[in-house]
Amino acid sequence: MSTAPVKKLTSAVVLLVEDDLEDQALTRRAFQKSAFQAELKIVSDGQQALDYLLQEGAYADPVHAPRPDLVLLDLNMPNVDGHGVLERMRSHIDLQGIPVVVLTTSDQPRDVQRCYEMGCNSFITKPSDISAFVNVLEQLECYWFDLVTLPGR
Repeated sequence: MSTAPVKKLTSAVVLLVEDDLEDQALTRRAFQKSAFQAELKIVSDGQQALDYLLQEGAYADPVHAPRPDLVLLDLNMPNVDGHGVLERMRSHIDLQGIPVVVLTTSDQPRDVQRCYEMGCNSFITKPSDISAFVNVLEQLECYWFDLVTLPGR
């Protein structure tokens, strides 16, 4: 029995949910330095993330808010925090299949445990060094877009 090869993503969309402007800039630079083949979309808080994911309000146009293939989620944000975003994503049928990588400064065991219990796919503590952060993003790219078969693609 022969099977057709699985087609990998040629262009991916990554949604970064991060309120810190310096971390947004660091992620943008790390994407550029790593030659990450993805379109990076950035929102600054959990409510914006939910609006983006549900294509509501300012994000109603799917051309400007395409469905992400991966969400990089910070935990500590105003309005709706990362736990709230994760909870809504895992309870909403249209969002359940989107992989979520918690990418945060926290290394607290209770945060790690809670995020996995809530359904995150990975938990990564952000390195503060740019080269280490670029390395993390390269590893994420390799894993999520070269090795893993994502739903709907």
